[in-house]
Amino acid sequence: MSLTCVAGLGVSGTAVARLLAERGERVVVVESTEGERQLAAAAELARVGAETRFGEPVLPDGATRVVTTGWAPHHPLIAAALRAGVEVVGEVELAWRLRPEQAAPWLALTGTNGKTTAVRMLTSILLAAGRKAVAVGNVGVPVVQAVAEPYDALAVELSSFQLHWSSTLAPHAAAVLNVAPDHLDWHGSMAEYAAAKGRIFERAGTVIYNADDPEATRLAAPYPRAVGFTLRVPRSGQIGVVEDLLVDRAFVADPVEAAEELATLDDVRPFAPHNVANALAAAALARSLGVPSEAVRQGLRDFVPDPHRLAHVERIGEVDYIDDSKATNPHAAAAALASYPSVVWVAGGLLKGADVDDLVREAAPRLRGAVLLGADRARIAEAIARHAPNVPVVDIPDRDTGAMERVVTEAARLASPGDTVLLSPAGASLDMFANYPARGEAFARAVRELRARREHER
Repeated sequence: MSLTCVAGLGVSGTAVARLLAERGERVVVVESTEGERQLAAAAELARVGAETRFGEPVLPDGATRVVTTGWAPHHPLIAAALRAGVEVVGEVELAWRLRPEQAAPWLALTGTNGKTTAVRMLTSILLAAGRKAVAVGNVGVPVVQAVAEPYDALAVELSSFQLHWSSTLAPHAAAVLNVAPDHLDWHGSMAEYAAAKGRIFERAGTVIYNADDPEATRLAAPYPRAVGFTLRVPRSGQIGVVEDLLVDRAFVADPVEAAEELATLDDVRPFAPHNVANALAAAALARSLGVPSEAVRQGLRDFVPDPHRLAHVERIGEVDYIDDSKATNPHAAAAALASYPSVVWVAGGLLKGADVDDLVREAAPRLRGAVLLGADRARIAEAIARHAPNVPVVDIPDRDTGAMERVVTEAARLASPGDTVLLSPAGASLDMFANYPARGEAFARAVRELRARREHER
């Protein structure tokens, strides 16, 4: 019997191991962390016949396939498999291969930023159209859990890691939201990272791309009938914005002469230019499946934004406090900073090899101050010194649980009426917090404590 090695006992790895074991295949899961959650998952898998091996991950003898849920090509186990000629696939690729006949079409999207927001917008639009749909992939629900279910469509969020290990998937339609430097430590170079993103287009029925993003446009260039979305007035074959309307000139009977209103800017929440782009991408994917314009409008109105994405926390003394902890790379932070005219910026964390010079250079006219924390805060401070030397900067070296309270106190001191204190870190959170939600919650908690102190002082 052939042997499949599953790399990791995360949510997707556990789902893969369970599925394959229930199909009667021999499965060995390798996992380096022997924690409470991992032990419980291993016990659950043992009941269906899957073996788990804890400790330093080693390729099992006789393995004929490795299923990875995001391990990099240079990981010792993955590298050993590749040297031995063992096939390595991702969970998404496996799900594509195992989908049944008459399976639901995939509407797939990727991008450096906005993926989760756009895929949830897409799901809301599909539901408003009366389609049975679910968001899967990098958004949290493993694709292998959904492919066999009787859905009308799958809204599939794909990371560059997942796309790197995918070779045959052919979605009904695929979109690239944007491409900017990120995860360069995993991919090795910007060229490799962009190439991974571009794999989403290779077998897609309809190619959809951000016509305002140079790299997304480059990736779509080989596909002559690609559909662009833009924040400008759309040309024939595009979806875009005319005054305050989202307008379709691609999925209409006569793209040259006709246009169809899909929604208004007021239907997009929270309103920000990059979120309008997310809405346009979601609309284009839905329209590729024949969804009517009324459902696009209703789906955008029904959409509830996820936490920590430009979430308004409080207004204190005519200063707004915004939690955008999800901005874990410079591209995401740039979009957030562009949404407010006068900002005290809370930033820092793990930059993952990304450069922040362009981010700071573009944001400089909007910055009224900056409060920096986390492992790579010095690099952000250096960029501010180069491109915005008159902007006051407060360095918070503390790494304890009270650091965010000091951050918010200093940000409030720098802010004037009409300013926005914006947590948009441009880096990952794992140097100080369990994850980006924990970082955002710490910020929101500190802001509410600031309000309580101000009210007590009155």
